[in-house]
Amino acid sequence: MEKPKKPSPVVNPVARPFWDAAWEDQLVLQKCTDCDRFIFYPRLFCPHCHSDNLTWERASGKGTVYSYTVVLNNPPSPFLDDVPYVVAIIRLEEGVQMLSNIVGCKPEEVRCDMPVEVIFEQRGGDFKLPMFQPMAK
Repeated sequence: MEKPKKPSPVVNPVARPFWDAAWEDQLVLQKCTDCDRFIFYPRLFCPHCHSDNLTWERASGKGTVYSYTVVLNNPPSPFLDDVPYVVAIIRLEEGVQMLSNIVGCKPEEVRCDMPVEVIFEQRGGDFKLPMFQPMAK
């Protein structure tokens, strides 16, 4: 049986700036110019004040682990070769949370409130994924 391929992100016009920036190793977030709040994931309207006055700004790429899980078993899956791996909710300095992976350390070293920073890993030929690693000391 052939192993399934890992999925690619859905890149719709609203999210295109996010993925274009990731290709350039930059993390960007939408920001509402009316209420001055950051937004993640990409949207057409601000979820806080419902304005459509949104811009894209470069994020710090720094945050902390809010919560996480270690995946130890995942068959049948295109991710089976990756186990064990960490899926985490990252609370960015900008106040938003995003789901990503923690890389660059053993899964048993991951802790809530652990400082992390973004890195980008190329997956497939046409996109990079933002992932997070422990903050350099």
